[in-house]
Amino acid sequence: MKNYYILICFVCFGFSHTSYAQKEVLDSLTVIDSLYKEDQFYFSITYNILSQLPSGIDQTGFSLGLHAGFIKDMPLNKQRNIALGIGLGYSYSSYNQNLGIIKDDDNVANYFVLDDSYEFDYSKNNFYLHMLELPIEFRWRTSTPSDYRFWRVYAGFKVGYVFSHITNFQGEVGHLRYTDIEGFNNFQYGLTLSAGYNTWNFYVYYALNPIFNDDVKTVVNQDPVKMTAIKLGLIFYLL
Repeated sequence: MKNYYILICFVCFGFSHTSYAQKEVLDSLTVIDSLYKEDQFYFSITYNILSQLPSGIDQTGFSLGLHAGFIKDMPLNKQRNIALGIGLGYSYSSYNQNLGIIKDDDNVANYFVLDDSYEFDYSKNNFYLHMLELPIEFRWRTSTPSDYRFWRVYAGFKVGYVFSHITNFQGEVGHLRYTDIEGFNNFQYGLTLSAGYNTWNFYVYYALNPIFNDDVKTVVNQDPVKMTAIKLGLIFYLL
């Protein structure tokens, strides 16, 4: 019986020593990357708000935005908690409002304020923008080579190229859908800010130029359509 007790102690000690040795080997193989970068994929969902609306124009319903892309991180200091980020992404933005866009026989777009003066009803009136975006960010974070959960504040500038715009009207006069309206600004740009912890971050985009060209005016009152976009939502960063 005594021999069995000695054998059990010997086996337990052997397993304990082996486990400790394996842990030492694994720890020795763990490499801390002191030259790490926060190259990241991003995805954001926003509520789009129209500002600087001309007289009679109101936003109706929920206007959704979806944005995704990749940002290359370039640290600027030794601690690597300050960096510059440059990326490429895609953006989809919808805007529900009562600015009717109807083409005449000469294929020229006319802009109407759909108010109570019209005798027909409509169930939907909106436009969609598809853009390629170039985000540029000045980045501050509390990250370290071994800490992947950290606070961040990223402030930047974003320029987008509108490669597709669609207007959509549904009402008593029928379904009117156009994809080649010349009144939209092909280039749109604005300021961005994202801040938060780990994956979840608040996001703001503030446009610096209008959605439509300067020569776009409403048909009746000849008010310039200089509406701009503000986007509020959440942005997720994924390594």
